Amino acid sequence: MTADEVAALFTRSDGSYLCARWGRPIVPVVFGVEAATLGVVKGAIEAVVALAGHRMAETDPELGANLMVFFCRDWGELLGVPNLDRLVEDLAPLVVRLTEAGANQYRVFRFDETGAIRAAFVFLRMDAALAEVPAEVLALAQAAQVILLWSDTAFDDMPALGEAGGHVVLRPEIASVIRAVYDPVMPAEARDASHALRLAARMAAG
Repeated sequence: MTADEVAALFTRSDGSYLCARWGRPIVPVVFGVEAATLGVVKGAIEAVVALAGHRMAETDPELGANLMVFFCRDWGELLGVPNLDRLVEDLAPLVVRLTEAGANQYRVFRFDETGAIRAAFVFLRMDAALAEVPAEVLALAQAAQVILLWSDTAFDDMPALGEAGGHVVLRPEIASVIRAVYDPVMPAEARDASHALRLAARMAAG
């Protein structure tokens, strides 16, 4: 990928550049699925975390779990989740907006004092479109989209996933970007597009 192509992945629709990675081990918890699907989701997260060279843990000292994935049939179900309104600000207005927009997925990130990701919340409304997506594909896509703070338009033209040998996999160029962002010499957060030049250089060298 060229530096411009890398930069596009982190350039938001308002023109600002922002890239952030996790600054602490990831501790996932999944709500609203059966045990079999739970294993698929956690397995996908583990695979992407390993790809990034990052870490997982059994518990987060501050939050217990810091990556929460919620599956629901209707956005209104989120209002009945105990204490979720304490974790996600303005939850009720958010549910209204998601319902009115007919959205089927939404992600919320929280950051620490360095700008690194400290928590993320993934909400999936299993409408007809998402219900047709195989669990392993949906899980891998969500894991890829939550391992970094991507632009809100990052995957509009190029999906994060591709196909190889009859299997759905993370696209090699996206995997390369993830590894580059998690290079220990790179900052946990970047707001200048020159960051993309450094990423592209590491991708080329790697």
